[in-house]
Amino acid sequence: MNSLQIIITEDGSTTLFKEELNESYHSKFGAVNESRHVFIDAGFNRLQPTVAMNILEIGFGTGLNALLTILECTNRKIRTKYHALEPFPLSNSVYQKLNYLHFIKDVNAERLFFSIHEADWDSCVIINEYFTLKKQLIKLQEAILRDEFYNLIYYDAFSPEVQPELWTTDCFDKIYKAMVQNGVLVTYSAKGAVRRNLQAVGFKVERLPGPKGKREMIRSIKR
Repeated sequence: MNSLQIIITEDGSTTLFKEELNESYHSKFGAVNESRHVFIDAGFNRLQPTVAMNILEIGFGTGLNALLTILECTNRKIRTKYHALEPFPLSNSVYQKLNYLHFIKDVNAERLFFSIHEADWDSCVIINEYFTLKKQLIKLQEAILRDEFYNLIYYDAFSPEVQPELWTTDCFDKIYKAMVQNGVLVTYSAKGAVRRNLQAVGFKVERLPGPKGKREMIRSIKR
């Protein structure tokens, strides 16, 4: 973890910069802003769930996407099973220094943020009555995913430039098979190669306005 630096993004929220990859976990224009725009607004809210849903996150990272999601689920009373794959988890000395709680105005945010980070790995953990979390210390390529199970995918791996192995047709085909019909995948990346690989395995791909500092993002639907 010595290669991780905590940096302040433009909206004041923190992210991490990974030196060996020369890449940050979130946009320098705003970590909280990016997560809300890409994963909550374009993903979670696009589905408009009413009772229950299953979510898979590729890259648990700082836990910000999971925190924003559990707050949505709890406030809207939507029972959610959240499955996250993260082969390189953060130590408590790192995630405790992240300042998301200053920007997320919810009385339950602090308790829930630490609950999701402190939850046991490789186990299904009930965080509250609306959110069950399973974090796995495993790469996507090695994970066994249940067929036709997930309603929503948060594809939040490092960029195709530094982690090209996670943006291939093989990975997207694996994800496609694990999704229900009309399931949604959202990602911050809008690269042409990513779009073509998603289309090659059967996704209908939409290019949407990106968060601040990024012209476009991708939302894909299983046809």
